Amino acid sequence: MFKGDYHPKAFLTRKRNVRRGLTVRSKVIHVLEREGPLDTKRLAEKVGLSYSSVLHHLRLLKIEKIIVKQGKTGLWKLTGAGQQRLI
Repeated sequence: MFKGDYHPKAFLTRKRNVRRGLTVRSKVIHVLEREGPLDTKRLAEKVGLSYSSVLHHLRLLKIEKIIVKQGKTGLWKLTGAGQQRLI
């Protein structure tokens, strides 16, 4: 697996990193970087995947403290924390 093909924050420390998951998480992170905070439905539309698939990866990224869900609005946003580029 080539680490350069995926967003550096897409790698998880507590779960096994498989190609499909890295691809989905990279897409989610890129959309959040480009668009800013989004709810799960809009994020799924922009990424082009199912709601449940995107929600699963959002929860994984939340456990890793790469994203956070804002209170009453339900918008997901990047935290600014997370892993540095893996070399």
